[in-house]
Amino acid sequence: MTSDSLRPWQAPELTSWGRLPMSAVDRRSGALSLDGDWRFQLLPAPDAPVRDTWSSSYVPGAWTMQGTDDLPQYTNVRMPFPEFPPAVPAANPTGVHEREVDVPAEWAGRRIVLQVGAAESVLLVHVDGRPVGISKDSHLAAEFDLSAVVRPGERASVRLTVVKWSDASHIEDQDQWWHGGITRSVLLYATDPLHLADVTVRAGRHGDLRVDCRVRNADGALPDGWYVSGELDGQLLTQDEEFDRAGAEDERVSAFLGEARLQATVPEVRAWTAETPELYGLTVRLHRADGTVADTSRHRVGFRDVEIAGRDLLVNGERIYVRGVNRHDFHPLTGRTVSYDDMRADLVLLKRFGFNAIRTSHYPNDPALYDLADELGFYVVDEADIESHDHAHEIADDPRYLNAFVDRVSRMVLRDKNHPSVVIWSLGNESDYGAHHDAAAAWVRRHDPTRPVQYEGAAKLDWADPRLASDIACPMYAPIEDCVAHALSGKQTKPLIQCEYSHAMGNSNGTLADHWAAIEATPGLQGGFIWEFWDHGILQRVNDGRPAGRGGAGLYEGGVAAPGHRWAYGGDFGETVHDGAFIADGVVFPDRTPKPVLYEHREIAAPVRLECFRHEGVVVGNHQHFRGLEWLSFAWELVVADGPAVTVPARLPALRPGETAAVPLPFELPEDGGEAWLTLRVTTADDEPWAPRGTVVCLPQVRLRAAPSMTHVPVADRSVEVDEEGLLVHPLLTAAPTLSLWRAPTDNDELGGMAARWREWGLDAPERKVVGVRRAGGRVTVRAEYVTRAGVVRHEQVFTAVEGGILVEESAELPEALDDVARVGSVFETVAGLNLLEWFGQGPWESYPDRCTGAPVGHHTLPVDELFTPYLRPQESGGRHGVRRFTLSAPDATGLAVRLDRPRQVSVTRHRAADLAAAAHHDELVPRPGCVVHLDAAHRGLGTASCGPDTSPSYLIPTGVHSWAWTLRVL
Repeated sequence: MTSDSLRPWQAPELTSWGRLPMSAVDRRSGALSLDGDWRFQLLPAPDAPVRDTWSSSYVPGAWTMQGTDDLPQYTNVRMPFPEFPPAVPAANPTGVHEREVDVPAEWAGRRIVLQVGAAESVLLVHVDGRPVGISKDSHLAAEFDLSAVVRPGERASVRLTVVKWSDASHIEDQDQWWHGGITRSVLLYATDPLHLADVTVRAGRHGDLRVDCRVRNADGALPDGWYVSGELDGQLLTQDEEFDRAGAEDERVSAFLGEARLQATVPEVRAWTAETPELYGLTVRLHRADGTVADTSRHRVGFRDVEIAGRDLLVNGERIYVRGVNRHDFHPLTGRTVSYDDMRADLVLLKRFGFNAIRTSHYPNDPALYDLADELGFYVVDEADIESHDHAHEIADDPRYLNAFVDRVSRMVLRDKNHPSVVIWSLGNESDYGAHHDAAAAWVRRHDPTRPVQYEGAAKLDWADPRLASDIACPMYAPIEDCVAHALSGKQTKPLIQCEYSHAMGNSNGTLADHWAAIEATPGLQGGFIWEFWDHGILQRVNDGRPAGRGGAGLYEGGVAAPGHRWAYGGDFGETVHDGAFIADGVVFPDRTPKPVLYEHREIAAPVRLECFRHEGVVVGNHQHFRGLEWLSFAWELVVADGPAVTVPARLPALRPGETAAVPLPFELPEDGGEAWLTLRVTTADDEPWAPRGTVVCLPQVRLRAAPSMTHVPVADRSVEVDEEGLLVHPLLTAAPTLSLWRAPTDNDELGGMAARWREWGLDAPERKVVGVRRAGGRVTVRAEYVTRAGVVRHEQVFTAVEGGILVEESAELPEALDDVARVGSVFETVAGLNLLEWFGQGPWESYPDRCTGAPVGHHTLPVDELFTPYLRPQESGGRHGVRRFTLSAPDATGLAVRLDRPRQVSVTRHRAADLAAAAHHDELVPRPGCVVHLDAAHRGLGTASCGPDTSPSYLIPTGVHSWAWTLRVL
C-alpha cells in the first residue's frame, strides 16, 4: 500500500502507515531542528494539483493564523460541517509544506528518523517525491524511518502535506478553535542501528526502581553480546538476571526484540509529590558486545506511588485534594503552537495561585509540559485525543473507529508513562460510552497497572459501578449537593473528583468557596478541575478582521488588546457556524493576565489558614499534605477601620501537615471599638522554582471585632434639594440616585436564562413614576413606583441633612413575581474628573457575594479606570463586595465620600449597564467622562450557569422589602 492508493482522510480504519511505534525514549537532544520558514501552498482539496507558485509558512504554526484565507473557526459540540462520519467536505483545505534538508554526512550508517510533533489532522509524508508514511492524531508526534530514502551528506526534499478535515476530525471534536497545520516542532535525528526501542521506568515511594528496556536492531536480528547498563545520580543499577533468562527462552523472539531489566533500591529516597517534586537523573545505556555505547536514553525519575484505597485516591499513601484546572495548548498569536517559555509561564502562574493538578483537555499536550509538571510539581490527568461530541453515540461502537480509539490511548501511554506527574490516564472526553472505551481501558490496565484510568462518559452512567471503564467517579458540573449526597449515601465505591466544574466563562466561578467547604467537610470528595485555564481569544486586527499573527507581540497588556485590535471569539472571522463567546471561559485572559477568580482560588487552596479567633489568640493550621511550614515566611497585619494598618513579623510553630496550633494575638486592639481584622501575610521564604523570594502565597484573615452601627447627627438648619421629580440635586452628581434592579448580563445570566427573564420583565428600563414628595424640616421623603411587566416595585428615599453631608435611607419592595432579580440598590453618576477610588472593604480585586473569599478586608486604592474587569464579552464587572465606605476624588483631593450602613456591594466604572449590554467587544465601548456608581443592598450571586450549576439559593435576592442607607458628603 502507498499513501497515493486510497483516500486516507476518509478511512477511519487506517490510523497510520509507515509510522514508527511510539516510545518513551526522548530524542530531542542532539536532533536537527527543521523549524522555520517552509515553502507553502494551500490547496482547496487534498487531491487538487500542486501549483508552481509558493508562499511561505512558519513551522511550527497553524496556517489559519498565518494570513491564509482559511481562518480559525470555533464550535463546541457541533461539527463545523454537516457531513456524517467518516465523510468530510469536498472543500477541504490542504497545506503543502516543503523544504530541503541537508542530511549530515556523519550520519552515514546510522538510522535516520523524521519526527513531526503534531499535524492537524492527517499528515502525508513524502521525501524526494517518494511516499514515506501517513499519520493521524493531531496531538501526538509521528516518526518515520527515512534511512532507505535519504543519503547522508546529500540534500533531500521533504514534503509534509496536511489535510485539515478527515474521518479523524469527527473524534477531535473538542471545545476549541479549529485550525490546520503543523503545530509542534519538526525534528530529524539519527541513532545507531542497534537502538533502544523503549524504556519503562517504575519508581515507588520506598525507593524501589525498575527499568525495563526494549532493544531493536534496524538491520534485523540483534547482534550477540549486547547489554544494557544504567545509573541513577551516580548509583549503578543492577541487572535482573532472572528477567533476562526468561526473555531468552524463545531464541527467535530474543533475536528480534531484546528485553532487559535494571533495578536498584535507593536508600533514604526523597519521594516525589506535587508539593515536593524531587527528581533523580537516570541514564540508560545500550552497549555493543565490546562495551561501546550504541544508544543512550536520559530520564528524570520521581519516586512515588498512586493507588486507590476504597473511595480515596492516594499519593504515597496519603489522601490528597485535587485542586485542578483544565488546560488547552493555546496562544493568542499562534493558536495551538506553544513555546517552552509559554508553557512554563502557564504552570508558574498556576502554582502561584494554589493549583496542584492539570487535566490535559482534551488531548496529550506538548511533551515539554510534562517535563515542567515533573519539575514544578503538578498531578496530571493525561487525556487521550478523543472527543466525538457531535456524533458520540454513533461512533462509540462503530467498529471502523475501534482501532483509532485504542491507538490514541495506547500511544499516549507509551509516550508519557515515565512522568511521575502523570497520576491518572483519561480515555478522552465527551464521546458517549461504548466497546471502544472498554478496549482502550483494558489495554491501559494491562500495560500500566500502576495508575488508575478515568473516563467521565463511563462514570456518569453510575458513579459507583465498579464494572465500568473508570476507576474514578469524575462527573462534569455536578451540583455539590449531589456530590455530598453520594458521599453520604453509603453506596460510594470510588473517589469522586470532578473532571470539570466551576465553569469560568466571563464574570463567573460563583460559590467556589462553598464548593470547597463542602469537599473538605465530606469524606469521599477530593476536588476537581475548574473549566478552564484560558480565555481563547485570538488577537484580531479590527480593520481587516485577520489574526494579528506572530507580529502581534506587544499589542496587549493586562488582558486588554491595543487600539485597533480586539480579542476575537466565535463568529468574529466571518464564519456562520460558530458558538460565540463560549470559547472565553478561562481563569486567565488570553495574555495570561489573572482574572479575579484566581485570587479566590489562592485563598481556598491556602497552605496555611487562620481557623478562628478565640480567647485572645488565633488558631493556625497547616493544610498541606506532605510539607511543613519551613519554606514560608510570615507577617501579621492588623487592619482597623479608622487607622493605618500595622505590620509585624510572625513566627509560627513548626506544624506538620494537618496540624493546628493556637498562637497568641500579636497586637493589642485599639480601644476605640472600631472594626478590626487580622491578616497573616504568607510569602515564600526563599526562591522557589515557580516564585522568587517574597512572593505572596496567601493572605488568610480573621475578624477580631465587628463594626459598630452607623450613627448620624441631623442638622436642623439645612435642607436637602430635590427637583420636581423627587431626584436629588447635588453639585457632584450628573445623574441622581435612582433604583437599580438590573445588571449588564454576565455570560452566566445569558446562557442560564436569567437575562431573558429580566428583559421580559423590563428590568433594564423600568418606568419610574413619582408618587409623592414630602418635605419636613431638613428631611425630604420621596416615594416612587418602578413599573415592570411583572409588577410594581415601590421605592422610597428619605434624604436628611446630617453633619457633614446627606443621609440617604432607602427601601424597595419587590412583588412576589420578581423572585430573582439581578440587584436591588442605588445607581448614580458623578461629574468628570473623579478618577481615584479609595475604599475600606474587600479588595483590591473584583469580588461578588458568592466569590469574595480571596479579597481581604482592608484599605484599598485604585484608579477608577483599573476597577473594571475586561471580560471578553462586555458584561457586569468591577464590583467590590463588603465595602463599608469609599471616596471618589480628583487630583486636587476634591470629590465625594460615601459611607454605608453596613458592608455592601459597590461598583464604580465608566460604563452604564446599558452600555455594556449593547457591546459585543470592548473596542465598541466609549468610557463616560464621569463615574457610574452602584450601591447595592443586595446583589445576585454569579454562579456558573453558562455550563454548570447556578449560584446557591442563599445568593439569590428574595422578594419583599429591602432597606439600605448611606451618607454622601463633599470632600
